[in-house]
Amino acid sequence: MFERLPVPLSRHERAGPPMPEIGPYTLHTVDTGRFGLDGGAMFGIVPKPLWSQRIEPDEQNRIPLSMRCLLLIGDGRVVLIDTGIGDTFEDTKFQDIFAVDHSGATLEGSLAAHGVAPVDVTDVVLTHLHFDHAGGSTRRIDGEPAVAFPNATYHVQRRHWNWAADPNPKEEQSFRSDTFAPIEEAGQLNLVEGETTLLPHVDVSLVHGHTEAQQTVTVRDDETTLVYVADLLPTTHHLSPAWTMAYDVRPLRTIEEKGEFLEQAADSEWKLFFEHDPEVAVADVERTDRGVQVVNERSLDAL
Repeated sequence: MFERLPVPLSRHERAGPPMPEIGPYTLHTVDTGRFGLDGGAMFGIVPKPLWSQRIEPDEQNRIPLSMRCLLLIGDGRVVLIDTGIGDTFEDTKFQDIFAVDHSGATLEGSLAAHGVAPVDVTDVVLTHLHFDHAGGSTRRIDGEPAVAFPNATYHVQRRHWNWAADPNPKEEQSFRSDTFAPIEEAGQLNLVEGETTLLPHVDVSLVHGHTEAQQTVTVRDDETTLVYVADLLPTTHHLSPAWTMAYDVRPLRTIEEKGEFLEQAADSEWKLFFEHDPEVAVADVERTDRGVQVVNERSLDAL
């Protein structure tokens, strides 16, 4: 292990606008760049004339997507939730297909903007191991993949880890072993057993529609609950039942899971953090005559 630096200063000790706090943590958005996926695949059976009114595709029918991660600092911890694509994928063909764009932001650069170096990170919570969520967990060193955060414990659901290690044909291209195998080889893997309180004020819950044992992450105290929804709701445009991804391994399960989740979110006044929405980081939800809808869309600092 590398020497760990002191935990970055809290918002009370640093210059700049105050960031929201939940429990012992100060929360920060970590922008890791953008990429593109086929709009038809992202919206399944929804016709293009409908979804393209909300997110305009490029000439290859790809829609722009954020890779927005969440950083928690406090209680002696630096916790990163998901890691984006990272720099493991060196081949230009891959970057071309998925329109990978790091010109505006990178994982390491965005962490540095918050005063965090890779050696500072104590915990990495991976919602699942698809390359756009776990790719930044490793990096290339002398051409070989190695852990990107040498002092961190990486938290992954055991059922999902086993699922990714022997992928089905539909997800085979989404799992890249060089983005997660080095974690186990380095002895930094914590296999999580189901729904639990993972860290103080941080809970994980399971959904199985998109992939087996994806974990959503809840940060909560007595006043505020923020849920990192990952690919249960990839964007604010995916709340309606039929607006599900073709990437989901169990689309009917997704419909059921997000319906139950949104009802509870509306009842409990949860705040939702969106990983892939190109414009919206945080939103509330409320019941309307058109079902549960997003309201009060905003950035994290307006939480």
